[in-house]
Amino acid sequence: MSRVYPDEVAREFERPPFTFTDDNGREIAIRTYGGSVPDGNERHEQGSNGDEASESDGEGRQPAEDNGGIEFETLVEMYVAFDPADRAQGIPPARESGIREWLETVLDGGCDVLAWHENDCVGHATLVPDGENAYELAIFVTSEYQRAGIGSQLMEGLLGHGQTRGAAGVWLTVERWNDVAMALYRKFGFETSNTDSFELEMSLRLQ
Repeated sequence: MSRVYPDEVAREFERPPFTFTDDNGREIAIRTYGGSVPDGNERHEQGSNGDEASESDGEGRQPAEDNGGIEFETLVEMYVAFDPADRAQGIPPARESGIREWLETVLDGGCDVLAWHENDCVGHATLVPDGENAYELAIFVTSEYQRAGIGSQLMEGLLGHGQTRGAAGVWLTVERWNDVAMALYRKFGFETSNTDSFELEMSLRLQ
């Protein structure tokens, strides 16, 4: 199926890493996957554009070998504790073995951004390759961190990271009844592209 994308190119989105204070007063760090796990005692130094100053590969990532797999295990822990009510389309999987297999697939060649509160991973947004320069978007925030503005910042960082990686088109599916999610996606420029199924398909042209 040939997907339809908006004619207008989206705005420039902020690139991670960056930090913000959520609606409940918690300091949240948005970082690309492959970065070191934040230390609770870490001093956040700001660059000239307000981002954290750090050594990286030019895409906001720390060398993956620095974390020794801790980052992956922390992400697994987040999904193991995920509220079953927040699962959609069988994602994330319910069992730990399924979560590990799913994450290995998603993180292999994808474009991923994580939300951290101190040493806890509390959110994950991903662009999964789906054809030449096309990506499917999915976003997850743990229940106790929802409705605090974290989803919006994850989207901002993910789309900015996608622009850095050269992603051209992004699409997603959302349940028709999920007005909150649809409002969030429209705020970032997504437009409805397919209404033929039970779920709506929305798309965005990044560049």
